[in-house]
Amino acid sequence: MRSSLLAGIFATGAFAQSGAWQQCGGNGWSGPTTCVSGHGCVYVNDWYSQCQPGAAATTLQTTTRPTTTSGPASTTSAGNQPSPTPGKFRWFGVNQSGAEFGQNILPGRYGTEFIFPSPQAIQTLISQGYNTFRVCFSMERLVPNTLTSSFDASYLKNLTDTINYITNAGAYAIPDPHNYGRYYGNIITDTNAFKTFFTNFARQLATNSRVIFDTNNEYNTMSQDLVLQLNQAAIDGIRAAGATSQYIMVEGNQWSGAWSWNVTNTNLVALTDPQDKLIYEMHQYLDSDSSGTSDACVSAQIGVQRVVGATAWLRANRKLGFLGEFAGGANSVCQSAVKGMLDHLQSNSDVWTGALWWAGGPWWGDYIFNFEPPSGTGYTYYNNLLRSYAP
Repeated sequence: MRSSLLAGIFATGAFAQSGAWQQCGGNGWSGPTTCVSGHGCVYVNDWYSQCQPGAAATTLQTTTRPTTTSGPASTTSAGNQPSPTPGKFRWFGVNQSGAEFGQNILPGRYGTEFIFPSPQAIQTLISQGYNTFRVCFSMERLVPNTLTSSFDASYLKNLTDTINYITNAGAYAIPDPHNYGRYYGNIITDTNAFKTFFTNFARQLATNSRVIFDTNNEYNTMSQDLVLQLNQAAIDGIRAAGATSQYIMVEGNQWSGAWSWNVTNTNLVALTDPQDKLIYEMHQYLDSDSSGTSDACVSAQIGVQRVVGATAWLRANRKLGFLGEFAGGANSVCQSAVKGMLDHLQSNSDVWTGALWWAGGPWWGDYIFNFEPPSGTGYTYYNNLLRSYAP
């Protein structure tokens, strides 16, 4: 997750009226309180009101609750969509990072430049109720020559062994090409090759119903149309492989940030899946620029404030979302912000299917968000809170 010029625009309140999906009110808000034509300022919570299309074109006070007119997310094949217990997540767990380490040293050496997750640590988390693990990997190590090349057998085995360990234990695995829409540092523009990569990869996992595919980690600074095309190519490739029972998580541009999703990634509503199993994966951190590089959170309310726009977008477009990365520092302000955000997502579980902490993995050491049992900073500070959200 990274900051964007949009952050400065939104924060300054430089316009006389707020634009579509932008903030227009809330406790402490000093920006515009009216909206552009065709939009009204709708209360979301005490800290955030938002310009939403079709709403009454008057500014609503923060004490005025909106009237809900749209139902829960659904599609033409609603039976294929998750049906969570009201107020409960379907998927909740921890990212597993390490196999993507050493990105500047390729192919790198197992145990020196990169490492795979620890089965023992994963089992500890599963025993505490966590049921979903996003397994990061490097496309360059899996297919070392071109996107359409044969797999590196050793790397593929380590990756599939990790995925199978998770799913055989009854949990869900999300293999994540942690490439930011790049291959060897270059933006991927060959959508046919991208589709072929996913067809070949999905064939390895097509019969495992506990696998959830991720199209790529945090596309950024790319053409918005290209992000749409790459996501669609990945969907088409996965389905062409015969992987029809699995869900697919699509990510957005600008590091897939939840806070800016409804002004950045609106075109992704056009994605299609013949199996009707798409989930929109977003990421959200709580420091000043949403980058996840500081353990200081903006405020105790910032978690809710940064995701409510995405919630409204999901509901308005009858889509389902998933918070694929989140974290906060080991302090009381961040803990309140994390809890508030998760409470909001859980109370809107008709559109939010779950969330994953960033991150676990054997090599995180003194990393501020380290969730590796038994002594990671994030694990020791947040485990008791987070496990209460497990399905």
